Amino acid sequence: MLFSDILGQHHIKNHLTKSANNGRIPHAQLFVGPEGSGTLPMAIAYAQYILCSNVNGENTGENTACNLKFNNFSHPDLHFAFPVTTNDKVKRHPVSSYFLEEWRELLTKQPYGNLFDWYKLLGVDNKQGQIGVDEAHDIVKSLTLKSYEGGYKVMLIWMAEKMNTQAANKLLKLIEEPPNKTVFILITEDEESIINTIRSRCQVLHFPPLAEQEIKKALVKNYDVNDATAAKLAHQANGNYNKACDLIFQDSEDLQFETWFIYWIRAAFKAKGNKAAIHDLIKWSEDIAKTGRETQKQFLNFCIDFFRQALLMNYNADSLVYMDIKTEKFKLEKFAPFVHNNNILDISNELQDAIYHIERNGNSKIILTDLSIKLTRLLHKKSI
Repeated sequence: MLFSDILGQHHIKNHLTKSANNGRIPHAQLFVGPEGSGTLPMAIAYAQYILCSNVNGENTGENTACNLKFNNFSHPDLHFAFPVTTNDKVKRHPVSSYFLEEWRELLTKQPYGNLFDWYKLLGVDNKQGQIGVDEAHDIVKSLTLKSYEGGYKVMLIWMAEKMNTQAANKLLKLIEEPPNKTVFILITEDEESIINTIRSRCQVLHFPPLAEQEIKKALVKNYDVNDATAAKLAHQANGNYNKACDLIFQDSEDLQFETWFIYWIRAAFKAKGNKAAIHDLIKWSEDIAKTGRETQKQFLNFCIDFFRQALLMNYNADSLVYMDIKTEKFKLEKFAPFVHNNNILDISNELQDAIYHIERNGNSKIILTDLSIKLTRLLHKKSI
């Protein structure tokens, strides 16, 4: 993977290549960045730079044979670990090595993809993957072997926040004192979810969201859209190139989420003093509960963003509002006054609590019904 194919993040590219050229390669690094910021493609390009001993600031040069192995992500000294779970193919003790074919497909088609895209590819939307102790055992085993080409070995752990406590404890000593010429690159969207004992042993690199101009240029180049359309989509993407790509194909889950959200909001407004409308909220909860848990979590995070956008509009921060509502007869500016200083914290807390309980396999129907009734009360609170 070429550094030039990665959008923006020029200061990080320069830092990684210069430090490698000077022989200063930390044995454990933590790449922290929001979805669509390029943490995963940057980690792969950096691993290629190290393993192929490239020196010109780019993954081209004399070591052609080594660089070619990265065309299909099959270099023998590059190891991957990522969240997995059982599916039709793997019935028990799932580990990353069983899913390398699907993983390479994701890297080829959606290198900026998120966990939701990965679970859809595996067909396990109703399950939640993790990096478990079986995975940790495989990591230890693979890294104790000698390097295939006699140089570095790189272990890339994607979505490291999905590592459970047992796996983290098993890997702790290895991350602290890895074998010679072994590099760990952990990638996360949520730094706080990484246990402190591992986080403290890593050099941390923070990736900012991508600039609108970078996303716009990439959309024009890769998808042959005009400048005006690319600028609009880049603004809606809010620094997330993966979301911008989804919007190009109108494949974004946000379109379905918007429909669910607006139906929910309208039912919640009607429910005050109207017992019949409670049935609409219960039916809504039942319908959403039939979807996979990962879909439910994605939707609730979308709701948090929607309320945040409404709050910004209510307080005249229009330059920060990026949502483009597709639903007819629903205007964000009319909804915005109902989201204010007296209810936004409570709404946000309730949504985050719902995500927490769904993650821990609570009954989705009960969680969403309870959330709906609370939302009905909160939306009718008056601003202070």
